Amino acid sequence: MRLTLVALGYFKKYVQREIAKASGVSVYTPIQGWRHVRKRDWIYGENRPWTDAAKEANLPGKRLREVIEPIPESEWKIFKGDRVQILKGIDKGKQGLVCTIIKERNWCYVEGLNCSYKWVNKSASSPGFLSKVEKPLLVTTEVSLLDPSDLQPTETEWRYDEDGQRVRVSARSGRVVPLSDRALNEAEDMVDKNAYVEQSWDTKEKELTKVTFTPKAMSFEEDIMDSMGIKEDRERAPNYYY
Repeated sequence: MRLTLVALGYFKKYVQREIAKASGVSVYTPIQGWRHVRKRDWIYGENRPWTDAAKEANLPGKRLREVIEPIPESEWKIFKGDRVQILKGIDKGKQGLVCTIIKERNWCYVEGLNCSYKWVNKSASSPGFLSKVEKPLLVTTEVSLLDPSDLQPTETEWRYDEDGQRVRVSARSGRVVPLSDRALNEAEDMVDKNAYVEQSWDTKEKELTKVTFTPKAMSFEEDIMDSMGIKEDRERAPNYYY
C-alpha cells in the first residue's frame, strides 16, 4: 500500500515545492542590496502546478486576472464522477459527469460539455482538424447536483446519518446523494487505490500503524525513572519563606 505517500502528504509537499521554485527569486541573481520582494499568490489554472505550462503562466511580470475566494474544503460538495446539470451557457439544461475539479478556482469540468472549438493547422493545402476543448464551469452558480428521486437540479447540504457518516442530502427531497466510486477510490495524485499494485519499497500497513509511543501523565524525569525501575522514596525538606 502507498501509505507513506498518503500519510506524510508527499504529493502536497511536492506541489508546494514546485510552486515555490517557480514563484521565488532565482538564487543566481546578484545581490543588489536589501529590497522587499512581494510574494504573489500562485494562480491555479487548467494545467497542473508542476507542469511547465503552469509555471510559465505564473512567471513574474505577467498580469493575472483576479481570482474569487475558493470554497472551504469542508463545504465542497461536487466531486469527480458526480452527475450534474449545467445551468448556464450553450449547453444549459444538459447533464453529464464531472471529470475534473480544481478547488482552488471553484472549477469543474463536465465530460463532453461546455466545449470550445478551434481549427488547428489549417492552411491552403490542408484543411487541418477541429480541436474540441472542455472549458471550466463554476460549481457555485453554473452547475448543480441532481436529486436521485427525479434527476432534477437541487441544492444539497452536508448532514450525518444514523451511523455517524457525513453524507450529502438533497434540500428538496431529503434523499442522500451518494459519492461516486471515483471520488472514494482516487487518491490526490490521481491514482486508483484499488488498481494500485503494492511494491517492495512501499511501507507496510502494520509498520505504519504500529504504536511505538504510549503517552503517560508523568514528567520527563519520572518517565525515565519508571522505565529504569528507580523508585523515589525521598522526601523534600521543608522550605521556610520568612
